[in-house]
Amino acid sequence: MEYRYKPNGVCSREIIIETDGDIIKKVTIVGGCQGNTQGVSRLVEGMHIDEVIKRLKGILCGTKGTSCPDQLAKALEELKENYKN
Repeated sequence: MEYRYKPNGVCSREIIIETDGDIIKKVTIVGGCQGNTQGVSRLVEGMHIDEVIKRLKGILCGTKGTSCPDQLAKALEELKENYKN
């Protein structure tokens, strides 16, 4: 399944998540700091959604109050909420 999320409060413009059940197959973060977003995307491939949320939720970027990793966690929470049935 593919899920698209519009992040808030960060430089990235879109997060595209591909899953197979509760496992993340691929994450594409459009915009933001390319090296960091590519690194995070590759690190979470093959991981369970809940583990990624646990690891990334609450990470901050400067004084923004959020970050691209935090926004990915929020996107995954939203994905779970929208497709929990």
